[in-house]
Amino acid sequence: MQMVALSKQSYSSPGNNEAMEETDISCPYCGETLGVLIDCSIPEQQYVEDCQVCCSPILFRVTIDPDGNIAELTTTQENE
Repeated sequence: MQMVALSKQSYSSPGNNEAMEETDISCPYCGETLGVLIDCSIPEQQYVEDCQVCCSPILFRVTIDPDGNIAELTTTQENE
């Protein structure tokens, strides 16, 4: 399991209340640093997204705090 939050930047779409936050993670398979967007409008999330470099499935577990910021972000290999 890997806890990550290397850098952050917030985005908001015009006419859309959903805040997206960009953060960097390291792929648990190949180790490459990847920029990913996290939807901060959902308090607890778990989903799989493929690595942009090696195409392996990364399991994301995300917790958003009451202020809409990423409180916890872990990435693991899908089968861990």
